[in-house]
Amino acid sequence: MDAIIDVDHVTFSYGDAEQPALADVCLSIAPGEFLGIIGPSGAGKSTLCSALSGAIPHHYAGQFFGAVHVNGQDTCDVSLTDIARTVGSVLQDIDAQMVASVVEDEMLFGLENFGVPHDQIPARVSWALETTGIADLVDREIATLSGGQKQKVAIAAILALQPRVLVLDEPTAALDPESSRAVFETLRRINQREGITVVVVEQKVALLSEYCGRVAVMHEGRIELAGTPSQVFLHAEELRRIGVDSPRTVRVSNSLAAAGLCPPTPCLTVNEAAELIEGLVGAHGDAAGPASPAPTPAEAAGRSEAPSAHAAAERHPLVTFDDVTFSYPGGGASVNNLSFSLYPGETLALIGQNGAGKTTVTKLLNGLLKPSSGHVTVAGLDTQTARTSQIARHAATLFQDPDHQICKDTVLDEIAFGLELAGTSPAEARDRARAAAERFGLPLDEAPFSLSRGQRQMVALASVIVVDPQVIVLDEPTSGLDYRECMTVMETVAQMARRGAAVLMVCHDMEVVSDFADRAMVMANGRIQGAGTTLDVFTNPSLMRAACIAPPQVIELTERLAHTVSPAFHGVSEVAEVVRMVKELVQHG
Repeated sequence: MDAIIDVDHVTFSYGDAEQPALADVCLSIAPGEFLGIIGPSGAGKSTLCSALSGAIPHHYAGQFFGAVHVNGQDTCDVSLTDIARTVGSVLQDIDAQMVASVVEDEMLFGLENFGVPHDQIPARVSWALETTGIADLVDREIATLSGGQKQKVAIAAILALQPRVLVLDEPTAALDPESSRAVFETLRRINQREGITVVVVEQKVALLSEYCGRVAVMHEGRIELAGTPSQVFLHAEELRRIGVDSPRTVRVSNSLAAAGLCPPTPCLTVNEAAELIEGLVGAHGDAAGPASPAPTPAEAAGRSEAPSAHAAAERHPLVTFDDVTFSYPGGGASVNNLSFSLYPGETLALIGQNGAGKTTVTKLLNGLLKPSSGHVTVAGLDTQTARTSQIARHAATLFQDPDHQICKDTVLDEIAFGLELAGTSPAEARDRARAAAERFGLPLDEAPFSLSRGQRQMVALASVIVVDPQVIVLDEPTSGLDYRECMTVMETVAQMARRGAAVLMVCHDMEVVSDFADRAMVMANGRIQGAGTTLDVFTNPSLMRAACIAPPQVIELTERLAHTVSPAFHGVSEVAEVVRMVKELVQHG
């Protein structure tokens, strides 16, 4: 079968850049294929998407060699409009893709510009909105939507055009776990039922491994590996070296294979991993005998547990929400009767669906929004009366979109900016900024907006960390980051917490929450549904349903094994502990 897209020895460099963003890339994509693309930040993934959609060479200037054929036509020989009739794209920067102020108008824009007959438009709009689960947003102003809701609108607008190929650049970066899975279910459905070829760049490797028929791994502008998910994730150590994570279940099965307990076939899902372990030790409940008790998640992660009631009573909270309510004038994610405290040295994860009100909580904390009723206190300041600049001396925020807080021409100037605003001398500010940039591996003299999205996130985080705040507010801190960047960011935040900072983290990555948060608080429909240690929350089915969240893979796996193999698996949240316990059970079997 002829390829729907064929990339033939393509090399591309932006402008006068010395290093090519794509280096001799060859890739053939068959009609109806579901292809996933992974790789560290700066690997060339977004550039490859631009080449597949015709944005390269028609939109981006640079040195282009080789050829890309879309439906048999060389993209250099046809117009971008002609290519767009075959290939629909969802960009990494959703705001840059939006052209209208209301969701319905955004849906209509592309259909009218492509000359779709007017009698077909209503049905297409309804189908696309229903398919992406956002029919209720049709009359909403786009400015009032959460980042995840905007993502769904962008996908729906492209789906309405009914392209033969859909190219998506990290479509779930801003989405909650259930919405992320819903997007991939949507992609699978249109792939299987409509025969649309799907190419998706994604950092959520567990989703890719479950839904994609083939995965290509990029590194330094090249395709390093390609094959089925099982073939690719068999090379987990190689992937880790280049900055690509593997699903936690793959880590478990690969470790068991390395110990000689099973064949080297990666387990891509929790079900596969559970069946493997049950087969190794025997699914006989207590008959297998208990393994030695596992350490608590806090002990395994090398951190202290969330503060007990006694310990909390001996300390003063840095942040207090006291029966706080807020509503946006034009509608949106209002919050109601919020009450909680955040203590020094504590990391509290705020989890829940898009639109639950989590980002609103962060804006109430940093003073950008004022409560309609109730009180927010930050480091002794009542946000109702304190100036935002006063609050900013104690609480620093990393926004969901780093581009909303970057304003300087160089990385060094950007990181030093907050220090200078706080009264630090320019010389000291630049010295501290230089050290922070080096810590994150950032180029000092580059323009922030010339960097990848992940690198811009690192710049924004460095500008937050460098001011050494008492309270750190993180709104999706790992969105758009590769595995290595994610670990760098979160280890840095963990160090700040160990030094006494209080951290409030809005996060959709449950693996990150499990690894780094002391407590989790579940929000839905603008209200707090429950809170507790991360383990208590993740093992509470009713809270998980309220949050529309599945627990992290390892906890989901160990809770099943606690019922089918040994109760000792309850509460285990680390891959190494799962492997140790399985080895012990097999040896004593």
